[in-house]
Amino acid sequence: MPHLSSLLGFALVSLGMVLTPGPNMIYLISRSITQGHIAGLISLGGVALGFVFYMLCAAFGITALLFAVPYAYDALRFAGAAYLLWLAWQALKPNGRSPFQVHKLKVDGPRKLFAMGFVTNLLNPKIAMLYLALLPQFIDPVQGSVLTQSLALGSIQIAISVSVNAMIALAAGSIALFLGTRPTWLLVQRWLMGTVLAGLAMKMAFEAKRA
Repeated sequence: MPHLSSLLGFALVSLGMVLTPGPNMIYLISRSITQGHIAGLISLGGVALGFVFYMLCAAFGITALLFAVPYAYDALRFAGAAYLLWLAWQALKPNGRSPFQVHKLKVDGPRKLFAMGFVTNLLNPKIAMLYLALLPQFIDPVQGSVLTQSLALGSIQIAISVSVNAMIALAAGSIALFLGTRPTWLLVQRWLMGTVLAGLAMKMAFEAKRA
C-alpha cells in the first residue's frame, strides 16, 4: 500500500482537480440543468467508467513502464507541475468563464447519456494527465507492489471525483442561481483553487526524486 502521506497528497491533488472546471464538470452541469438531476447522475455513471478505464491502464503496465525508463520520473514531474500551473492560470486569468454559464443541450435517453459521459471523460486531457503524469509520482516501489499502489490511489481519485461531481450535479441549478447573483463568491472560488493548484505545482517541481 502507498504511504499515508502519498494517499493524502494524491487525495488533495484529486480534490483540487475535480473542483477545477473542466470538460467533465461543464458537461455534467449542462446536462443536469438542461435535463434534470437523474440525467446528470446517469451521465456521471459514464464518467465514472472512464475513470476506471484510466485507472486500469495505469495499473496494468503504464505506471510500471514509466518507472523503468530512465529520467521518466523527472520528465513527468515537470510535465505534471507545468499542467497544474496551467490549470491554476485558467482559474485565475481575467474574464475566466464559470462552468455554470452553460448552453442548453438536447434531451437524450439513458444509454446516450451514459455513453456521452464515458466519451467525455476519455477525451478529457485533465484526467489523462492526472493518471499518466501525476499518479506515478505518488507511487514508491519500496512500499510494495506498484499495481496495488496504483489501484489504491486510483480508487481514491474515483471516490473523490464521483462524490464531488454527484453533489455538483444534484445542486447544479441552485449553485448556478447563487453564483449568478453573487459574482464575488465565484471570484473567491477561482482564486482559492488557483492558489492551491499553483502551490501543488511548485511542491511537485522542487520535490526530490524518490530513492
